Amino acid sequence: MRLLVVGRLSGQLSAAVQMAMATGAKVAHVDSCAKATHALRAGQGADLLMVDYDLDIAGLIAANEAEHIHVPVVACGIAADPRRAGDAIRAGAKEFIPLPPDAELIAAVLAAVVAEDSALVARDPSMTAVIALADQVAASDASILITGESGVGKEVMAKYLHQKSKRAARPYISVNCAAIPENLLESELFGHEKGAFTGAIARRIGKFEEADGGTLLLDEISEMDTRLQAKLLRALQEREIDRVGGTRPVKVNIRILATSNRDLAEAVKAGTFREDLLYRLNVVNLRLPALRERPADILALADHFIKKYSASNAIAERPLSEEAKRRLLSHRWPGNVRELENAMHRAVLLSTGSDIAEPAIRLPDGQPMAARVSTDPVAQTASRAAQAASAAMSAANSDASRGFVGLTVAEVEQQLIIDTLNHCFGNRTHAATILGISIRTLRNKLKEYSEAGVSVPAHQGTGTSAA
Repeated sequence: MRLLVVGRLSGQLSAAVQMAMATGAKVAHVDSCAKATHALRAGQGADLLMVDYDLDIAGLIAANEAEHIHVPVVACGIAADPRRAGDAIRAGAKEFIPLPPDAELIAAVLAAVVAEDSALVARDPSMTAVIALADQVAASDASILITGESGVGKEVMAKYLHQKSKRAARPYISVNCAAIPENLLESELFGHEKGAFTGAIARRIGKFEEADGGTLLLDEISEMDTRLQAKLLRALQEREIDRVGGTRPVKVNIRILATSNRDLAEAVKAGTFREDLLYRLNVVNLRLPALRERPADILALADHFIKKYSASNAIAERPLSEEAKRRLLSHRWPGNVRELENAMHRAVLLSTGSDIAEPAIRLPDGQPMAARVSTDPVAQTASRAAQAASAAMSAANSDASRGFVGLTVAEVEQQLIIDTLNHCFGNRTHAATILGISIRTLRNKLKEYSEAGVSVPAHQGTGTSAA
């Protein structure tokens, strides 16, 4: 594991670094957030950042994301000040390590953060067969194309292949081809020289070079422009790349994995994907079945996510009730494992009894409404809630349904947010999860309400992590 430590190396932090090295981590150090982003941009790879909580962790994460750099952060600090530790977690840190350091705690935290989201849970024969094939080809250097619907776990499979490969000790780098604008993706992959284009104020090492010796995942490769596909094909054939604005090729030694939720053979017929590139990538195809095709995995995955989110929210782990299990098994899961994970996260937060009861399993029923709605994510949630509530209540209780009549979507939205916050004892993180929006969107809405004189519930401290 490659660990980048950010902050001044006082005695306690230095001791923590020594303990991390004892676990086998390769450690590098910078003393500021700006230098950390610069180092990552310049190609100094890291699997994890250990950051002093006196530094601007939120600013560091934002600066990295602006460069399409996604490396998890663990905060550390002397005296384990609960308020500052909580601030670090809210800023985006995955975990907090108190100083003076404890060797076993450091080893456990580092291992847990690096392993997060890489667990393959499989009980169904249709999935165990895919894993058996993955085990068979993982040690090779063959390019592998991982296909399947959105949310089935394609990137989890890619991480699994890397961990099982002979390159496991080397970098694993992922690039989402759909998330990066076309005019920036070339520079992101191949890097650029200073002055190569407007805004190129310094040399940048691309993901191919950053992954040298390891594995490069090209996520959603079907979204790559055909012009760039030609350059990618050359890189795969020649094992060398050209930086944008560069004058000589750079040799690279990497293993390529790619994912797609589209039929690339059809894309070839449509002229949007190169046939020769498909042959080069598709040496082995791993098709991940949809969750509805692997029913024996549903409850196993549900239990896995219950354990994960109970632990991360400091909530006592509760079993699923029999009614809740039947609800999960009867759902079609159009969003696959990702939808199940979100559903179980909500259920963990909403449950109050000795088990997770069926009402805590909030799943969409019926078809999405065709009526015109706001594009604001909270307004969409509020509008759906208002429609569902109005339809149900009009049949059962006309007096209750009139509570929504005459209100604008914005007013229903506000009521929904405030009611959800009250339900969560003011915990912003839990409320945002239940509402299905980002914590940033929620905070912006609450700021608007406060400025308008609306009373916003404060966090009441219920034993779960504050946010």
